[in-house]
Amino acid sequence: MSSLIRDLAGSTAEMLAVFSDEATIIHALRFEVALAHAQAAEGLVSAGQAKAIAEACALLEIDPAQLAAEAAHSGTLAIPLVRRLRAAIGDPQTAEIVHLGATSQDVADTVMALQAQAGGELIARDLSRIAVALARLAETHAATPMLGRTLLQAARPSTFGLKASHWLLAVDDAGSRFHREREAALVLQLGGAVGTLADLSGAGQAVAQRMGADLGLCVAPLPWHARRNAVAGLGSALAIVTGVVAKIARDIALMAQTEVAEAFEPQVPGRGGSSVMAHKRNPTGCQVALSAALRTPGLAATLLSALPQEHERGLGGWQAEGPVLVELFQLTHGAVAAMAQVVEGLEVDTAAMARNLAAAGVGDDVGDAKAMVARALEQHRKGG
Repeated sequence: MSSLIRDLAGSTAEMLAVFSDEATIIHALRFEVALAHAQAAEGLVSAGQAKAIAEACALLEIDPAQLAAEAAHSGTLAIPLVRRLRAAIGDPQTAEIVHLGATSQDVADTVMALQAQAGGELIARDLSRIAVALARLAETHAATPMLGRTLLQAARPSTFGLKASHWLLAVDDAGSRFHREREAALVLQLGGAVGTLADLSGAGQAVAQRMGADLGLCVAPLPWHARRNAVAGLGSALAIVTGVVAKIARDIALMAQTEVAEAFEPQVPGRGGSSVMAHKRNPTGCQVALSAALRTPGLAATLLSALPQEHERGLGGWQAEGPVLVELFQLTHGAVAAMAQVVEGLEVDTAAMARNLAAAGVGDDVGDAKAMVARALEQHRKGG
């Protein structure tokens, strides 16, 4: 069973809902409805049969816990789901054509694509929030002097605007990569038993095109049962997004140390305190992002490891992808949402920055920092 105490600490309620059991069932039934409608449009089943299947899907009441137990026993969600759907249809001939020409992996992969579509919108939304806030910080503090640090030691003067500009361009780049990889993964899966579109009387690709239009997904030239490049690419892009926002978290957490005191997370009642030390102001948002960044590389590596799938449908490889991709989406959005709140409300102490720079005794020459910030902001406006 899921644990909100564990899961909500590293993610968001919105993202957990996207990948909930209820959402999974809804998307699986959407697949069956789209399949029936597309088959009716191509003359493979009657309009009345497609309508009966759609009505049964709309009225079907399913206990997620019971369905989960049956899916674990059978090895796939589609088997108990289709069995329930057929039982809910009174006409035996109509019940027989439910899931016609499809296979279990078709359902699983299409559900994964639909959830990636919804989850990706949440991540893109909050990445945009971070970018807007960083652009504002960069512009405001383009000439704000601070101590540059290399190898965690005092180095030469820089500006806080330049630091924020580096954060901004990294977020823009990670967001663009995520958009590309997400678009590549939002693809309908329909291939049937071995990816030949059998049992669809030669209309398989036409059925797939109609289903894709219905569900808002692209359609590949061939079923992608054993071509998992897009899944691995999406998972890698999620891990990169997490790492990029965690870089911001690392810098802010270091700047928030008592001995440095240059920047702080916004004060939110009940957040960032200590159960025993009332004086503490812990960087809790940064903690969420940094914790996620420790977990996501290994998860992305699992998806890369699953690429060498066996023949037309692998054993264990694609079955491992779903839970891993879900966790990547949850962790990434947890990190992005947490850092959006941090960056939007970041408290910057310019006096402390000036004091630390003076104490280092490294002069005040910030080089071309202000001009570099201007170039970064221009680049952001063009491609951000």
